[in-house]
Amino acid sequence: MRPMRRAGDDYAGRMADTPSGGSLPPSPSMPAVASTGDGLPSLPRRRLNWRRALVLAGVILLIAAGAIFMIVTLGTNFGVEALLVGTVAAILPVPVLVACFLWLDRYEPEPLKYLIFCFAWGAFVSTAASLLVNETAAGWLDNRGLPIALTAVLVAPFIEELTKALGPILLLIFRRREWSGITDGLVYCGLSAIGFAMVENILYLGGRGYAAGVEQYGPATGAQQVFAIFIGRILLFGFAHPLFTSMTGVGLGIAARTADRRVKVLAPLAGLLLAMMLHGAWNLLPTLTEATGEVLITIVGLVGVMVPIFFGMVALAVWLRAWEGRLTERTLPDYVRAGWLTPPEVAALTSLGRRHAARVWAKRVAGDTGLRAMRGYQFAATRLALLRDGALRGLDRRPVDRERTAQEERELLDLISTYRSFFVGRDPQSPVGVWDGRQYHLRFPDGSQRSVQAPEDPVVPIPVVLAPPPPP
Repeated sequence: MRPMRRAGDDYAGRMADTPSGGSLPPSPSMPAVASTGDGLPSLPRRRLNWRRALVLAGVILLIAAGAIFMIVTLGTNFGVEALLVGTVAAILPVPVLVACFLWLDRYEPEPLKYLIFCFAWGAFVSTAASLLVNETAAGWLDNRGLPIALTAVLVAPFIEELTKALGPILLLIFRRREWSGITDGLVYCGLSAIGFAMVENILYLGGRGYAAGVEQYGPATGAQQVFAIFIGRILLFGFAHPLFTSMTGVGLGIAARTADRRVKVLAPLAGLLLAMMLHGAWNLLPTLTEATGEVLITIVGLVGVMVPIFFGMVALAVWLRAWEGRLTERTLPDYVRAGWLTPPEVAALTSLGRRHAARVWAKRVAGDTGLRAMRGYQFAATRLALLRDGALRGLDRRPVDRERTAQEERELLDLISTYRSFFVGRDPQSPVGVWDGRQYHLRFPDGSQRSVQAPEDPVVPIPVVLAPPPPP
């Protein structure tokens, strides 16, 4: 097989119109995987033992306790009406922010339960712990005649960033295999920060906005203050908390994909420290402006420091997203040479445009079932690439981890073979190509056969049937 290169972008536009394939391929041996209601397979789920059940129950109770504490505290402080107004206003930007982080994770979407866990952790556990610590620190400073504003600069950044990061850190400790790198760190930490910001915005919009305005001049003033705070705190600077915590996400993502024990410890600590420093600098700007009366301090700090850092993180996230897409191109050729995958299949996974075109093609040749099978195939292939990348990095140090990786590799390969059978070889008017790991063996309708080498820029998708592969 010739060395694989990146196929040109012109293939992506034509892929959906490529002919499908010949007669049906031989049925692969059915893997030991679970099945969905429409006959499509799925990855086997881990069995829920009593230890996992206790941990799950404890996490749910902790989040529920934090939610109840925050609802009671906020409702008691500024009333039910202000709480409802603040909640409605604070929820409005959440779907947009969540969608931005989910957009980063389209190549290998994380399980929904872990995304919900991170969001709920930030919204209730982190806010409850931070509120208690901040109020205690403010009272301690006030008793000693020190400015309460020091709480926002010295205490809040430390406790808020630490508690926001604890949820993703727990995932990294107990579910390391769900981390594919820095992108997952950004997603998990970003959702935790969004949850935290949502509840914190309820405090500002409902308490310091609506309730304070109603108490002074009436509901009209309360509504005006809610609108003003919404513009300044959410529309202009709604990126603040996700930006701070994303620094921790970068550190956790680096730790998840390295075998160096020192990096595993130092990278998260460095990210967390950077998040605290950035958060403290952000809170310091209005404090200095209020103390000196110089608005220019805040303007220079925002425009000259915070906004460039924000756009730098956006650029990094977009680059990491593209890097994750190219991971299949770097690791899956090993399975091509072994006869488990074909060059066109790898080429069809290298960009979101090609993946979309492959789904269009699968639906054309096999209907809705083919479309769902192609989606499952793409997800399983991406998981396989991440698994292979982790093995090459030496992430599995213990024999039990290496054994588990080999078992998961076998399950993914069987799953890929089963998904493939739903959409390959559905057009009898096209010749069938058999890939043996080195070259194609084409069989034409008139019975003639021909062997050809793999092109350097494979056209995708192509009607290819795999020869019986060796063990992985």
